[in-house]
Amino acid sequence: MKILVTGGAGFIASHVSEGFIRAGHSVVIVDDLSTGKRENVPSAAKFLQHDITDFAGMEQIIADERPEIMNHHAAQMDVRRSVREPLFDARVNIVGALGLLELAVKYKVRKFQYASTGGASYGEVDTVPVDETHPTRPICHYGVSKLTLERYLFLYKHLYELNYTVMRYPNVFGPRQNPYGEAGVVAIFALQMLRGDQPTIFGDGSKTRDYVFIDDIVRANVALLEKGDGEILNIGSGVPTSDYQIFELVREAASYRGDPKYAPVRPGEVAHIALDGGRVRIVAGWEPRTSLKDGIARTVESIRQSNACLTNS
Repeated sequence: MKILVTGGAGFIASHVSEGFIRAGHSVVIVDDLSTGKRENVPSAAKFLQHDITDFAGMEQIIADERPEIMNHHAAQMDVRRSVREPLFDARVNIVGALGLLELAVKYKVRKFQYASTGGASYGEVDTVPVDETHPTRPICHYGVSKLTLERYLFLYKHLYELNYTVMRYPNVFGPRQNPYGEAGVVAIFALQMLRGDQPTIFGDGSKTRDYVFIDDIVRANVALLEKGDGEILNIGSGVPTSDYQIFELVREAASYRGDPKYAPVRPGEVAHIALDGGRVRIVAGWEPRTSLKDGIARTVESIRQSNACLTNS
């Protein structure tokens, strides 16, 4: 199949693109390189540098390429920026993505795969882990914008029979994750420790998240090309891990001897979340295979080997 991957120069979607290629599919990547890197793009993929919010330009791409599948990862994904710049967040995550849905219908795309968010969509939860029946109560603009497109997908299936699968992601980590951003705590801690800097934990270290290694996320995307039609699925381990536990695991892998410093919790962050992956296990036979310890060790080693600890590039 021909698959168009938006955001394919970024951390997650570049790995997903490689997974599609290994599975024998043809991949076209669209990315504006605002946060992604050209070197992340697989050599076997066709790359087009473009902004998804440019509807006319995206229509020309879809008309030329005629993909059977759209895999949509391009997003404004910074929770803090969404709070600071809600109009920009909505322009990318709602208006830009809605344009893709319009084009998917017009050019008869067979299926739309959507990379959504678990923690930001559910907000503060009543139970941990949380399954897909739990109410969605986002407490940041990013969560609202990502959830809004889920609602549009339901509508477009109802009105136009556009098939879709929503994948609600946990905290994804692994090689190529940006260690210089505000998100991606494993990579951020790893870089800081390898440089001998003191990492910062926001809060008292008890905040919990669900962490899944990138290879497992890739397997989910590949499996759900043909499964999970019309479904919203948690792609999670169901295991809550605290910020301090992550600090300790990265410290061990990086052979760091220091302690963290602490700062106030940032606006828009939930206290506790983990995603129950029971439904996707039934639908697609998927569950995580990589342990947190092994995944963190591989991530730290990739940052060490990339010399990212020596240069801010």
